[in-house]
Amino acid sequence: MMTADNHTVFYPVTYILTGIPGTEESHFWMAIPFCLMYVVTLFGNSLLLFIILTERSLHEPMYLFVSMLAAGDLLLSTTTVPKMLALFWFRAGEISFAACLTQMFFIHVSFLAESAILLAMAFDRYIAICDPLRYTIILTKSVIGKMGLAIVTRSFCFIFPLIFLVKQLKFCRTNLLPHTYCNYMVIARLACDDITVSLWYGVAMAILVIGSDIVLIAVSYGLILRAVFLLPSKEARLKALRTCGSHVGVILMFYIPSVFFYYAHLFGHIIPGYILILLANLYVLIPPMLNPIVYGVTTKEILKRVINVFHRWCRRSSLLS
Repeated sequence: MMTADNHTVFYPVTYILTGIPGTEESHFWMAIPFCLMYVVTLFGNSLLLFIILTERSLHEPMYLFVSMLAAGDLLLSTTTVPKMLALFWFRAGEISFAACLTQMFFIHVSFLAESAILLAMAFDRYIAICDPLRYTIILTKSVIGKMGLAIVTRSFCFIFPLIFLVKQLKFCRTNLLPHTYCNYMVIARLACDDITVSLWYGVAMAILVIGSDIVLIAVSYGLILRAVFLLPSKEARLKALRTCGSHVGVILMFYIPSVFFYYAHLFGHIIPGYILILLANLYVLIPPMLNPIVYGVTTKEILKRVINVFHRWCRRSSLLS
């Protein structure tokens, strides 16, 4: 220990997650719907991955990108929800500093990776609709593999400096984290150091990475819409729009809450803290839960395979009984 500016400076061995302030008496009951949503998330995304990876006819670019998104959803929810449930049900709020940094790392890596996957999916739809004759030439399995590697590399390279910045901070206030998981800005605000560099790095990353992804996706869909409305028949236009509908829904579910949270943290004094934390919990639960449902219901090929899988399971269970 050492003192500076009349503050006790320390390097926390553990943090204590406090949950959602002001709702402690309701934690047990709040965890029940959270747990149910997590179970649906695990089942839906695992089933989606199983179907896409085992069905050769689905080894096409669009479905491979959907499987990447499902893997990202599983990583995001599994990184946060089990600890959240342990906190709510068993008051197990302690988390080591190393585990907290690891959780923070995977949360932010998942977020950046999913943003990049959505951009890759927009590019896929652009090629499929605007340049269909070269679709199989441009988006080969080798190219998709390189895109997947680039997505992981980009996410790691942008998030690793966050870990470095947090490890350099000195803490003098408390090791109590008013949250249900380790969030970068929540940890940084506990420091007694100047966190201007950390704040500006977060802003730069939001603008340069997430902002550029949003702009490129918007440009892709602008070109797609222009190409769609130039198609000669109404049926062709509707078919093209249907293939993009599920993707647009997933994009909106992903980006609208993230933009809201970014500005909510900038102007956090306007919105009560417990509302922000509750919404942050729902953000790591609802999109990962809904994504496989959206793709499963709106994509005929996936829906057909899901029905076939359940049909086979029902036949096996009836034979065993």
